[in-house]
Amino acid sequence: MKTVDYSVYLVTGRNLLPPNKEYLDSLEESIQGGVTIVQIREKELDTNEFIELARLSKIICDKYNVPLLINDRVDVALAIGADGVHVGQKDMPVELVRKLLPPGSIVGVSCNTIAHVKEAVRSGVDYIGIGAVWGTQTKKLTEPIIGVRGVGAMLEELVGTNVKVVAIGGIKSMNLLRTLHGTMSMSDKALDGVAIVSDIVASPVPRLAAKRLQKIYSEYRQYYDIHPFGVDQPASLTADSVMTIASELMTETRTASPLIHQITNIVVTTQSANVTLAVGASPIMATEPKEMQDMTRIAGALLINIGSLHAHTAEAMLLAGAFANAFRKPVVFDPVGVGASVYRKEHVRNLLDTFQVSVIKGNAGELAALAGTTEVESKGVDSVGPGFKDPETFVKNLAIRERCVIVLTGPTDYISDGQRVAILQNGPEELGRITGSGCILGSLIASFCATAALMARKDLTDVESRLILGDMFAAAITGVLVLTVAAELAVESGSVKGPGTFLPALIDSLWALTPEHIAQKAKFAVKGI
Repeated sequence: MKTVDYSVYLVTGRNLLPPNKEYLDSLEESIQGGVTIVQIREKELDTNEFIELARLSKIICDKYNVPLLINDRVDVALAIGADGVHVGQKDMPVELVRKLLPPGSIVGVSCNTIAHVKEAVRSGVDYIGIGAVWGTQTKKLTEPIIGVRGVGAMLEELVGTNVKVVAIGGIKSMNLLRTLHGTMSMSDKALDGVAIVSDIVASPVPRLAAKRLQKIYSEYRQYYDIHPFGVDQPASLTADSVMTIASELMTETRTASPLIHQITNIVVTTQSANVTLAVGASPIMATEPKEMQDMTRIAGALLINIGSLHAHTAEAMLLAGAFANAFRKPVVFDPVGVGASVYRKEHVRNLLDTFQVSVIKGNAGELAALAGTTEVESKGVDSVGPGFKDPETFVKNLAIRERCVIVLTGPTDYISDGQRVAILQNGPEELGRITGSGCILGSLIASFCATAALMARKDLTDVESRLILGDMFAAAITGVLVLTVAAELAVESGSVKGPGTFLPALIDSLWALTPEHIAQKAKFAVKGI
């Protein structure tokens, strides 16, 4: 059987065609733009009409050597000599479809659960379509939306098989990167393509729509070969090179003064704003859902902290995160007290299915709850017990699963991007004696992530195919070092008499902090794994 390119998989929907756009013209233009395989889905047509439409479609597909599949109707596929058939869970069984079609035909099946995937592999399909990933207007859903992270779990079942997989359901150019990025599994099983309907069919210029989708897909896969997050950065970062980058980030932050949009804990709003200002960035604490698009557009980075979670901010978080992805802005996520309630757990799951974060920061209890392990328990926002037995492996694995940088805070801080782990040992005990020390760390990390993204944009002429811009690993390390070293200097200044005087001294210390202070006092190492 010839190799099939599933990368941009068009599913037709003639009811979505814009005014004055003919179906066959749209089909040909979409193939010219980069569509690599076509499925004709027609549930309402009479058999004769379906056959004629499929016959004309096949003439165009053959012209460009693009495989043509028929949805459900084996008889139509046989009548026109289609390349294969796609069936749903309630359609003709795969084994029977395979018997009826000529040898070498492509057979695909829709899957919505792990059980569906296992059965599809057993039945010998060529590919599966997993979805719906997002909400969709083009098809009445009979199964629940599974989200990008749900796709990742199903991909695990395909490790070691030759079965190809495409994601389907509400995928558009706006969320394509999030789909690709978020569906990668722990074992690095990637999507072989994405099925698109409205983003191409409803476009007045389907050639350009398909070209954009193909460009995003192909370039993401290219960058994924360099780094598991699909970013263009080397894995050979050392402690010395981190110090160089940290110095640049600190200096550039004071020069550029990036705006940091913060949806954060009401307990720490003032001190979060003050520490942001102290390192040279500019805070804005906006939570009105109606202004999330405008705020995210102008901000350099977004911080989402769920410490004071309620319905108003929950809606704002969902919108702001989605817009941040669309505008290629870093998102720093702080799941404060995520294990404290079912509501928090469900909301965090919804957030992480809706948008891609750049950095997740939390203590051992919070990250354990996020990872679904009981190795470390929490009480409210605090961790209970000694922590993880192997924190380095934990942060590495969670980074791979969530496709982002993980910051595990504690007496020793661990930071990983899935390839490397930084181990940091600065910070006085006074830092843990004030309310919101972890929350203000989120503000600092977001500040340096914004600067890292800004510096990356200067070097890139085209950022459309990058979801995460800039070195988020080094930015997260910089944020932790800046806070912990500044805290040590504050205590050493002699002005700290207790928790009440520590916070003002810390803000002053952040204001006066220089790269030289970091170079002199930083205690950390970077390990490649």
